[in-house]
Amino acid sequence: MDNPADMMAGDVEWTVAPGLTPYPEALESMETRAAAIRAGEAGERVWLIEHPPLYTRGTSADDGELLAPDRFPVFSTGRGGRYTYHGPGQRVGYVQLDLDKRGRDVRCYVHALEGWVIDALARIGVAARRAPGRIGIWVDHDGREAKIGAIGVRVRRWVTLHGFALNVAPDLGHFGGIVPCGIAEYPVTSLSRLGIDISMAEFDAELRAAFPAFLSGLSNRRTESCVV
Repeated sequence: MDNPADMMAGDVEWTVAPGLTPYPEALESMETRAAAIRAGEAGERVWLIEHPPLYTRGTSADDGELLAPDRFPVFSTGRGGRYTYHGPGQRVGYVQLDLDKRGRDVRCYVHALEGWVIDALARIGVAARRAPGRIGIWVDHDGREAKIGAIGVRVRRWVTLHGFALNVAPDLGHFGGIVPCGIAEYPVTSLSRLGIDISMAEFDAELRAAFPAFLSGLSNRRTESCVV
């Protein structure tokens, strides 16, 4: 599954999966890696992938928010949050860090994860931000707020699973089968819809460039700066 472009970011393995990764395969890999990290048998990992079209159900999902249950496969998952969509053209980042070493503060971790993606977007000229009371990554589009990235995490024995999903150039119509993240009053958008023509590899490079600051922020976190 790994390709020759795999890199290391400090002590964190940086892996880009080719093609489309089936969701059950990704879950199994994450669970196996989390157990190995906790046992001291493997290092931390950032795993960048794309999935075939599917919906995932978080631990807070409301069944009424699945509007088209037969449209794509639906997978229950242990991450927080509600329903979300994954598919081609969306960069999914599964981030597996040991918070035993980086601070046992899940709120700060989520805050830093959002900040990492926001910083990567800033590098390509996209002014993204957090929104009070709404987890995720937000931008202005056509005069209103729109969601361009989702955050969903799970922490098991202080090892993180899942991570973020950023819309590079997916089919936004596929979000119509759910109420994305339980938020009906705001649309979803993508870099492509914003007029940003960028390849997945080019966006990955911006994530990679912003990654050291993300790790540094976890190491030097201050609780008062981690309000989400």
